[in-house]
Amino acid sequence: MKRRMNLPNKLTMLRIILVPVFVYFAKNTRSSAYQWTALAIFIIASVTDMLDGRIARAQHLVTDFGKFMDPIADKMLVMSALVLLVERAGDPDNLGSYMPAWVCIIMLGREFIVSGFRLVAMTKGKVIAAGIWGKLKTVSQMLYIPMALLIIPVYHLDLDMHKYWRMFTQALMYISLALTIWSGFKYLWDNRELITDM
Repeated sequence: MKRRMNLPNKLTMLRIILVPVFVYFAKNTRSSAYQWTALAIFIIASVTDMLDGRIARAQHLVTDFGKFMDPIADKMLVMSALVLLVERAGDPDNLGSYMPAWVCIIMLGREFIVSGFRLVAMTKGKVIAAGIWGKLKTVSQMLYIPMALLIIPVYHLDLDMHKYWRMFTQALMYISLALTIWSGFKYLWDNRELITDM
């Protein structure tokens, strides 16, 4: 008998489907309406991230598919947003949030390193739960990205507010960068015994 996909896994797949839709709207920096739409899609996708895990645990619907696809869906969403923000450095109107490429590289590099570390841990029969610093890093990114997406709509609403919004957004980006570096270092240090035989 063919098994149907459970609700948490459907939410995970919805998040993956929403990624290219989000990219389509976020790329159009000339339209405030498109930016608002991109923000709404990002928020909806982020909400599905919170819901799928909670539902899976509460209703005992945790599956191997969910364990595998959920973190992939999360990284697809966040990484696509970060790359888009780097792309805005070429905005001729000087409106967007400029994430320097080196900041994006560090953030993405941290995710690849930690993901690889988790795979090593799995081969040794160890499951490493996300720590408090990793969670704070994720929260900071989930705050920074919507703030950055709103910079262009804010420009069209209020020029003075736009200047302060950009300053606050940039500060939030560097806070997120600091948490990225520290949480990555802490993760590797706390689990350094996994690479002692390398």
